[in-house]
Amino acid sequence: MTVELPPLRDVIARHGLAASKALGQNFLLDAQLLARIARIPGDLKGAEVLEIGPGPGGLTRALLAAGAKVTAIERDRRCIPALAELSEAYPGMLTVIEDDALTVDAPALFSGKPHIVSNLPYNIGTALLIRWLEADWMPWWASLTLMFQREVADRIVAGTNDEAYGRLAILSQWRSSAKLAMPVHRSAFTPPPKVMSAVVHILATDAPEGVKLATLERVTAAAFGQRRKMLRQSLKSVAGAIEALETLGIEATRRPETLSVAEFCAIARVLG
Repeated sequence: MTVELPPLRDVIARHGLAASKALGQNFLLDAQLLARIARIPGDLKGAEVLEIGPGPGGLTRALLAAGAKVTAIERDRRCIPALAELSEAYPGMLTVIEDDALTVDAPALFSGKPHIVSNLPYNIGTALLIRWLEADWMPWWASLTLMFQREVADRIVAGTNDEAYGRLAILSQWRSSAKLAMPVHRSAFTPPPKVMSAVVHILATDAPEGVKLATLERVTAAAFGQRRKMLRQSLKSVAGAIEALETLGIEATRRPETLSVAEFCAIARVLG
């Protein structure tokens, strides 16, 4: 579906939509870049998509052009008129909810499993990701395609012995696959942020049998709370953890960043 739309810069100027630092806003205007992001989840024709923080609607345009049926949650009421224009241009394809994404019951908005595709506001991005990763499994979403500050993206996809490897990597990878889909230079944004960004793509996988999220979080919190110390020191506050290491043949002199996601899951499985 090809729809002629005014340039996004003109829409921003006409509605006076200067990006709000308080709301963590940085607008993407490059139509080709936005189209690339919209292609990351695969063919979206007829698919339901949840977008958080659409702002003036740059990514929203790309998603609609890809044939997606978009539900967008936007708390900045200044952006609502610009998004309303998109709704008129794509009848029945865009639903805009003026609310705070942290308080909306997003799963209740969909009958099926939506793809979540968002240039997330920097100030709530990690909180939303953790909420989506801690959902019941299999989760209510089909995939996550999310823009983060590069530092956060690196923490999500990091592997063992990487400085960025820690609790967020394990939460993102123990029952899902997470990959860095594309880097995005700071100059692509208006206004340019001080940091680089990247898009992360996450797909759910089967959860390992016998592993409880609460136990895994307790183990990783203790381990990475003292990441420079050996496991025999950092895990001594977790009842049964040292014994679990012995049972599994994991040396207690190792440091947490050397343990794979599978090894952390094995410890959590033994602890029950």
